[in-house]
Amino acid sequence: MATRSHIGKQLPDGSVRFIYCHFDGYPEHNGQILVEHYKDESKVDQLLELGDLSMLRPEIGEEQDFDRTETHNNNWCLAYERDRKDSDKKATLSYFDDFLGQTYNYLFKDGKWHCYTDNGYELIIQ
Repeated sequence: MATRSHIGKQLPDGSVRFIYCHFDGYPEHNGQILVEHYKDESKVDQLLELGDLSMLRPEIGEEQDFDRTETHNNNWCLAYERDRKDSDKKATLSYFDDFLGQTYNYLFKDGKWHCYTDNGYELIIQ
């Protein structure tokens, strides 16, 4: 069973650019990876450029064959558009309320990560 999440960045006008991530969205996994490995704005931008993810990993990595799991580098993100060749899986630009669509929603703002549940409750992740 998947724990879905959104990963996004708040823009200066208050809008949010975000992607969907299918697996391991709970704070002890995706939250921890974001806090430890996606600490600066340029790295967050690179992550959002990948578009929607199957799995978030410590490194953005390179293209890999989505269907050949035995060849996956487990340190690299697994992206639907880059690795599975799906179309239209780019980041979404919307408002905060639309961003809150998954069980866990990670927002990079003011230089740090914030985690919100689907009902808008903010969790502390470190």
